[in-house]
Amino acid sequence: MEPEHINKPQLPFNNLFLNSAAVHGYNYWWMYVLGVTASFFGYILFQVIIQIPLVGIALKKNITLSDLEANPSIIFDPVKMGIDNNIMLALLLGMFVFALAGLFIVVRRVHKKTALSIITAYSKLRYKRFFTAFAVWGVLLIISVFGAYFIDPTGVTIQFKPAEFIILLLVCIVLMPIQTSTEEILIRGYLMQGLALLFKNGFAPLIITSLLFGLLHMENPEAKTFGWQIMLPYYSLFGLFLGALTLLDEGLELALGIHCANNLISSLLVTTPSGVLKTDAIFLVNTENPGTELILWACMASVTFFIFWLIYRWKNFNLILK
Repeated sequence: MEPEHINKPQLPFNNLFLNSAAVHGYNYWWMYVLGVTASFFGYILFQVIIQIPLVGIALKKNITLSDLEANPSIIFDPVKMGIDNNIMLALLLGMFVFALAGLFIVVRRVHKKTALSIITAYSKLRYKRFFTAFAVWGVLLIISVFGAYFIDPTGVTIQFKPAEFIILLLVCIVLMPIQTSTEEILIRGYLMQGLALLFKNGFAPLIITSLLFGLLHMENPEAKTFGWQIMLPYYSLFGLFLGALTLLDEGLELALGIHCANNLISSLLVTTPSGVLKTDAIFLVNTENPGTELILWACMASVTFFIFWLIYRWKNFNLILK
C-alpha cells in the first residue's frame, strides 16, 4: 500500500502526512478555528445533556447547588453520586463521540476533506500498525502493573468483581477507542497539519500540540492532586512521543494504537483515588508516586521506540522537522 502519488515539486513538505493537508480540500485559517470550535461544542453539548439528570440525582443525594458551584466535578464522581462506575464511565466517554462528530462535520462539509486525510498519508488506514502498537504498549503496560504489584503489594488492593468487570470490558471496548481517537485525530492529526501549513515545518506544530495535549489534561483530578509541575511534563512528553511517531511514520496509526492501549488497559487493570476515570478495575492503587511513574513511562517509551525502529527501519529523521 503506497501513499497517493502527488506532483512532488508542488509539495511544501518532505513529510507526506503534513502534505496531506496541503493537497486535500481547503485550508483557510478560519476553517481550523471552526473545526476546533465544533469539536468543543459537541463535547460541551453532551455534557449539558447529561448534566440535567445528574444535577437532579445530586439534589436527591443532598448535594446542594452551592456544593455544585464550588466543585462542579462532583456530579461526575460515581461514589458521591451513588451511580454505578460503569454507567458514569460510559457517560464520560460519550462526550468524545459528540466531539469527534463535530470535527468530522467541519472536515467533510467545510474543508471538503476526507476523514482519512487527517489520519494518514496513505490511501488506506494501516490497521496492522495500529494493532502492533496496541500490542507492544499493552504488553509493556501489563508487565509494569503486575511487576509493581509483586514488588510492593502493600499499596495495592485486589478488587476483582467478575460481573462488574465484564461490563467495564464492554464499555471500554466500545467507547475507549473513540475517546483516544478523538484526542489523536484532533490534536496530532487535524491541528498538527493545520499548524504545519502556518509554520511551514513540522517541528513547531510538534511542540505546540504536545504542550496543548498536556494543558488539556490539567483539569484532570490527578493534576490537581500532584500539581502541574509534575503532571504537565508527563502529559506533554507523552504527547511529544506520540507526535514524533506520527511524523516519523507519516500517519496516526501508531499513536492511535498506543493511546488506545494505554487508556483501555489502564482502565481495566488499575483505578486510583485521584484518577479521572473511576472504574471497577482489577487493582485499586492507594499510594501513587508520579515521579516514579514518569521514569517508568520514559523506559516504556524508549523500549517501544526501539521496537518500532527495528520493525519499520526509520532512517529519515528530518520528517520530524520538515
